[in-house]
Amino acid sequence: MNLTQSIIVIALLIAASAFFSVAEISLAASRRLRLRQMADEGDARAEKVMRIQEQPGHYFTIVQIGLNAIAILGGIVGEGALSPYFNALFDAWLTPPRAATASFLASFLVVTSLFILFADLFPKRLGMTEPERLVVRVVGPMQALMTVLKPVVWMYSQAADLIFRVSGLPSQRDDRITSDDILALTEAGAQAGVLARREQQVIANVFELDTRTVGSAMTQRERIAYFLRDDPDAVIRARIAAEPFSTYPVCDGDIDHVVGYVDAKDLFQRALNNQPITLTGENLVRKVLVVPDRLTLAEVLGEFRQAHEDFAVIVNEYSLVVGVVTLNDVMSTVMGDLVMTPPDEELIVRRDDNSWLIDGVTPVQDVQRALGLDDLPHAEEYETLAGFLMVMLRRVPKRTDCVSWGGFRFEVLDVDSYRIDQVMVSRGTATPMPPSTPMANP
Repeated sequence: MNLTQSIIVIALLIAASAFFSVAEISLAASRRLRLRQMADEGDARAEKVMRIQEQPGHYFTIVQIGLNAIAILGGIVGEGALSPYFNALFDAWLTPPRAATASFLASFLVVTSLFILFADLFPKRLGMTEPERLVVRVVGPMQALMTVLKPVVWMYSQAADLIFRVSGLPSQRDDRITSDDILALTEAGAQAGVLARREQQVIANVFELDTRTVGSAMTQRERIAYFLRDDPDAVIRARIAAEPFSTYPVCDGDIDHVVGYVDAKDLFQRALNNQPITLTGENLVRKVLVVPDRLTLAEVLGEFRQAHEDFAVIVNEYSLVVGVVTLNDVMSTVMGDLVMTPPDEELIVRRDDNSWLIDGVTPVQDVQRALGLDDLPHAEEYETLAGFLMVMLRRVPKRTDCVSWGGFRFEVLDVDSYRIDQVMVSRGTATPMPPSTPMANP
């Protein structure tokens, strides 16, 4: 072949190699959700691609046969076509043996560079940018090649399957979509500006409903406003005025003996009509939903839906009341910053760029999000910031106690009856405390 014919052959080989490169990377990078959308819009080729993704062995066998055969042919044609011209060029100032070696290296470098640039880098980058659009275009020719070379494909595929079985590796792609996949997509969308950051956080909060326990959203025991069953009218009216809530538990003797709850609307109606308010009858007191404190927020939503209620009392394993939760509490957890919270009820208050004032009952997930921490030590042992401090200190914290972790300093500012009210968190350069070893019971 003369030089022109050789260049044409090399160009055709590069084009064929580029085709196989695009076919390989576009199938691997194609998103199943996008392909399903294209199929629903009437593109039958997308259905073919999804079927191939389920069993991609034969497809990739054709790709590798094509790429390796073309690479070998390209080397043979390129060396034979270009070496004489480089040899004539180098003969002018090199000895014949050195000129032959230099011409071989030069032709090898030129042909290899052309293949790397036009048959590998460019097509693969193109295939990564628009994989679904390209894969539906190449799937037809690839299926034709799979049919023509079926015996060869079968032989290599069987050998590859044998290697997979011997090594114990999976031979099929797992296309199951997990919550981590969805969160990663929403995070990428937020970084790209396609999804608002607050919207992305709402989606993340929805998935946290299955991991957060009800304790992260409930009103703590010491903050519950409740009535005793035998409270007189004057006491009930005074408590409504002092602690206005939508729902009040009704107890018999103490808070651990809840007999029901009363809706503030019913109380207001009686008060506005100048009717006496008494809780000893059955007219005002409703049956209360009681749930264990180990339930997740998703499970609590299920309990609300089943009982047609939006208020529940939370008890621990000893049947002691630890808090109450409403449907609004759960939804506020999901909506996050989108819900307006009165300043005096905010659990996390940012004082400046490097310090925060945080309530001890704040869920650790919210603390991590506010501080930008990926994790905290012994995370399975607590749910709130107060629990984190207790685990790290291995005792009930007292005022001025400090814990340093992850470049932050957690200082206890106020303790009320062993309850951590306020914690000052400041960004610093303190080295993290080593994880504490749990104390054994004597």
